[in-house]
Amino acid sequence: MTAYWITTHKAVHDPDKVAAYATLAGPALTAAGGRFLVRGVPEVTFEKGESTRTIVIEFPSVEAAVAAHDSEAYQEALRALDGGADRDMRVVPGA
Repeated sequence: MTAYWITTHKAVHDPDKVAAYATLAGPALTAAGGRFLVRGVPEVTFEKGESTRTIVIEFPSVEAAVAAHDSEAYQEALRALDGGADRDMRVVPGA
């Protein structure tokens, strides 16, 4: 079953660290089978929507998304981020 890795940036403390993370994370996640569907800030929000940067990556399964997160290549990206942003991350199975 398809799964979606969803990340929102709650706060950015160091844009340079976020950029270094993105340089490493994108290739690591696509190499692990991820396909970026959404990257950006909302054009419109409703109800109590937050205007935070949101990333949605499609994976073939929850297991593939977790394996991508745990991969050495992605862990290197996380080390580059090193507290540069507060983020909320989750993996949600598709319907």
